[in-house]
Amino acid sequence: IGPYEIIKDFGNGSFRVSLPARLKQRGVHPTFHASLLRIHIPNDDRLFPGRMDTQIVPFDQYENEWAVDSIVGHCGTGLDMLFTVKWKAGDTT
Repeated sequence: IGPYEIIKDFGNGSFRVSLPARLKQRGVHPTFHASLLRIHIPNDDRLFPGRMDTQIVPFDQYENEWAVDSIVGHCGTGLDMLFTVKWKAGDTT
């Protein structure tokens, strides 16, 4: 996703980026370690003709999302992992 402008260098390998409101509303924190950031290289239309950033599915298209308060248990391993979740609404599943 991105590109996003770096608005602050903390001097310890961490950077704050200017995130759009839709990502902030989803709880994405604007501070990242340098190892998670990449320099933006614009699309080379000769190598990838017709590729546009609008082809990426926006985050706000998903519905029926729920806020998790905590994970209270789990069982299984790998792709068969199941979690017991306490939701912000108060119920547990």
